[in-house]
Amino acid sequence: MNRLTQLFENKKKGILSVYFTAGYPNLQDTCSILQALETLGIDLAEVGIPFSDPMADGPVIQQSAGKALHNGMSLRLLFEQLKEIRSTVRMPLLMMGYLNPIMQYGFERFCQSCAEVGIDGMIIPDLPFADYLANYKSIADNYDLKVILLITPETEQTRIRLIDEHTEGFIYLVSSASTTGAQHSFDQGRQDYFIRVSEMNLRNPLLVGFGISNKETLEAASAHTSGAIVGSKFIQLLAEHQTPEDAVVALLKALKT
Repeated sequence: MNRLTQLFENKKKGILSVYFTAGYPNLQDTCSILQALETLGIDLAEVGIPFSDPMADGPVIQQSAGKALHNGMSLRLLFEQLKEIRSTVRMPLLMMGYLNPIMQYGFERFCQSCAEVGIDGMIIPDLPFADYLANYKSIADNYDLKVILLITPETEQTRIRLIDEHTEGFIYLVSSASTTGAQHSFDQGRQDYFIRVSEMNLRNPLLVGFGISNKETLEAASAHTSGAIVGSKFIQLLAEHQTPEDAVVALLKALKT
């Protein structure tokens, strides 16, 4: 069974997923970050593929992507780094990145490489739903890779139901239509959106991302969903601490206060 599917079967609430940019802060940090996340109890990790034009990302993730590219990170090197990761890391792993570098690598080759190193799925924010159905779904399915699609407060219910029908793993609730970045709280409108989608009783579980940085945002995001995704906050902490372990400890502390 796909590890992502197994996670959501075994744990219905309180899932914490953490995103980081591969190759940041240092080129060789990928595996040590994943090992630290696993050791300290994170449920799911999203390995970011750095790209020069990350349109959905705020300044923190943009800066980390630029630094990772400057360090020399590429998809080929990332797969090389991950080839032994399943000897030490058992939690589900997703690749998250934009379509351009994946297409340059070749989508089927990308899926094959993901399967070879033990990746469980992918998040491609700029992949249109119609293109996913027509050109990518069957290839990903052949490699048992879950393609996670994003919805926003502006996504219509009919499209949400179509996404739910044609994807597996979970649905990524973007907390707002803006770019990524840590926030201190979610207003009532944002919380109403989480409630509205949860009350649709979808087949897939829901995780909320964009803006999770403290106890208040984590609790608001998790109250009506299966959990939350943290990205910018963790990347900030990676830059501030000497080791990945220290950064994960600091993240868990920040999410409790």
